[in-house]
Amino acid sequence: MISRSALTRGSQLALRRPAAAKAAQRGFAAAAASPAASYEPTTIAGVKVASRDDSGPTTRLAVVAKAGTRYEPLPGLTVGLEEFAFKNTNKRTALRIVRESELLGGQLQAYHTREAVVLQASFLREDLPYFTELLAEVISETKYTTHEFHELVENCIHEKQAKLDSAAIALDAAHNVAFHSGLGSPLYPTVDTPTSSYLNENSVAAFANVAYNKANIAVVADGASQAGLEKWVEPFFKGVPATSSGNLNTAASKYFGGEQRVAKNGKNAIVIAFPGASLGVPHPETSVLVGLGGVSNIKWSPGFSLLAKATAANPGAEAFAHNYAYSDAGLLAIQISGKGAAVGKVAVEAVKGLKAIAAGGVSKEDLTKAIAKAKFNLLSASEVSGTGLVHAGANLLAGGKPIQVAETLKALEGVTAEKLQAAAKKLLEGKASVSAVGDLHVLPYAEDLGLKV
Repeated sequence: MISRSALTRGSQLALRRPAAAKAAQRGFAAAAASPAASYEPTTIAGVKVASRDDSGPTTRLAVVAKAGTRYEPLPGLTVGLEEFAFKNTNKRTALRIVRESELLGGQLQAYHTREAVVLQASFLREDLPYFTELLAEVISETKYTTHEFHELVENCIHEKQAKLDSAAIALDAAHNVAFHSGLGSPLYPTVDTPTSSYLNENSVAAFANVAYNKANIAVVADGASQAGLEKWVEPFFKGVPATSSGNLNTAASKYFGGEQRVAKNGKNAIVIAFPGASLGVPHPETSVLVGLGGVSNIKWSPGFSLLAKATAANPGAEAFAHNYAYSDAGLLAIQISGKGAAVGKVAVEAVKGLKAIAAGGVSKEDLTKAIAKAKFNLLSASEVSGTGLVHAGANLLAGGKPIQVAETLKALEGVTAEKLQAAAKKLLEGKASVSAVGDLHVLPYAEDLGLKV
């Protein structure tokens, strides 16, 4: 195990500041020369690895495990696994992990998606050995103790359940009617889910034994060289099991479509969804449709998008479009929330806008803006939100390769009004997935919106 005293650490910091400044200057130059660098995949000691390096002074390193809610055998196990991250291990206490990371200026984060549990560390570039060792230790030697489950993990889960709002419930409901099981499982179990029957430290530990092995994990680095990863991944991840005695439920996703309505006090929400683009499958028209449904990033401007115009005309509602991309499926969702009457009116206008696109009603100017927005979303996915890191890992786990940015940009530039029209028309001809949460007396049915379910 690598350890350094605080005094030695301070001395090293003082000595390396000039070198760090030079590294930062080189990083800015590299970023300017190659803003669209893609992750480069490889395999190191049986572990799938992807990295990209802009020679900057900081690094983000993540273990992406195939342990999202899609794969959990019982409700709540994924969020339990997430909350046990960076707790006591066989080598270190949770307090020691926190103190060592703080001494190195690092940041630790654990979160999950419908397909993955992500353990992520952000740190100064030269501390790659320490954090590589730590992530390997967390997935292979966490203790899953009873007292931590009852005093920490369980309380965190209840807090997150209490924070679930109408928008989150509506999105889960849309996934449920779209995919039923698997991707249709909720991102977080609701307060009404009887998790006490399934969730405890032993069931989480059993799920970890199935999920945390070399066949089900990918290590992804943003800001680290492949040579550096080879040097440290091999020794530190050798203790991670190659396979597991159990198997995850890896049944292929199937799209169904349908409608679900949930009565709830408070804020109202509607999700109108269609089959979207999956990871690793080029479908630039979907990205441009999202651009046409995006919100304005310019202050004092309602924006050019169809949803922005609809919400500007109906105060009290917010709306945006997003493509939820998964390994073998996608869900293109229009998400609307706010006051009941305004939400209903925006939903009507959103469908009218989609029908206008299908009828060829997109102007050349709006198409140009939407393509530019789609390009920005692509290039900023990793730098701003970190989603590029997760998508790279998910692609590796699905047997594909990380998205090739240059190729995707070229495909976006090739989107025409005719291609966009055909894509919108195909969506409307198929089944939609519609969910409504809130005051069901004022929220419209899918049939009222003119959609097939």
